[in-house]
Amino acid sequence: MNLFNVYPLFNINPVKAQGSFLWDDKGEKYLDFYGGHAVISIGHNHPYYQNKLKDQLDKISFYSNSVQNELQTELAEKLGKISGYEDYNLFLCNSGAEANENALKLASFHNGKTKVLYFSGSFHGRTSAAVSVTDNPKIVAPVNFSERFIKSEWNNIGQLEETFKIHGNEISSVIIEGIQGVGGIMIPTAEFLSKIKELCEKFNTVLILDEVQSGYGRSGYFFAHQEFGIQPDIITIAKGMGNGFPVGGVLIHPKFEASNGLLGTTFGGNHLACAAAIAVLDVMEDENLIENAQQMGHYIEQEIKDFPHIKLIRRKGLMIGIELDRDCSEVRKSLLFDHHIFTGNSNDKNVLRILPALNIKKEETDLFISALKTVLEKI
Repeated sequence: MNLFNVYPLFNINPVKAQGSFLWDDKGEKYLDFYGGHAVISIGHNHPYYQNKLKDQLDKISFYSNSVQNELQTELAEKLGKISGYEDYNLFLCNSGAEANENALKLASFHNGKTKVLYFSGSFHGRTSAAVSVTDNPKIVAPVNFSERFIKSEWNNIGQLEETFKIHGNEISSVIIEGIQGVGGIMIPTAEFLSKIKELCEKFNTVLILDEVQSGYGRSGYFFAHQEFGIQPDIITIAKGMGNGFPVGGVLIHPKFEASNGLLGTTFGGNHLACAAAIAVLDVMEDENLIENAQQMGHYIEQEIKDFPHIKLIRRKGLMIGIELDRDCSEVRKSLLFDHHIFTGNSNDKNVLRILPALNIKKEETDLFISALKTVLEKI
């Protein structure tokens, strides 16, 4: 049997990782400035994280959600405390797409309405409803398409108001990323988010903040939306939550009423997933990683802002989009193959996406800064 060939692969086979570095099967060392799409939040193989998982493996790795699991309770308590959402409830699942599926479903259960409003440039996942609110026709199959899903232009308050004027009484939820990642590090304006919140309250519409990529300290706040003082009804999380272990979650306002069987999952919130997620929160708090994300992100921006061919830098914390005056693919390849540095791209072909671990050190950022300067000066 062969693998289903859906990924364009670089000819690199990582076999070892530590901190912000990877090593391939040939012994070559790489700086990881992308973290596998913002997944590596506390660095590869952090010793505290490793020990938490090893200790849990010695106890129990899995049983279903038909029994008590005190690790879920511990995770919920710690997450509520560090995020500032102690009065919310937590539903645990396996991925960001699954978190968004459950959020959309829960919203519709809550108000009985059927339509969902999403925004241009969005990416919310590849599963049924999640891909229907993702702005990429190439990955939306005919079975996923429905007129229930309405797209509005990013940061366009006028169009937003017009959409609610026409469809407001039918809109179950609005789903928006705290910062668009795949869209090219697109940051919502405070006015835009405030208007969304205002209209959601007016029309009994559920506001869902997708913090799958922008959450967990990535933006220099625990959640990106917290910079703007907005409190959503539902928040979805994944990626950096488990530092590589598959885990996702939905933070749910207490006004939503739970009932047996309303939501469910086989693997979500298993013992190993909880151990990984608890370890991430412990390290984030003990090592002040949200503050480090603010400081290192600012440092990178200041050092590279005057480099040639950079038109614009969009950044919050360590979520950085570097817009070039050309397609970034050759720059990205040069960084990878000439300088052994992993970076990312986005749907905007000119935007180089930077998502290093939140505990990145200055000397490691300097390696990236030096390499980027060299690459851009050679163009």
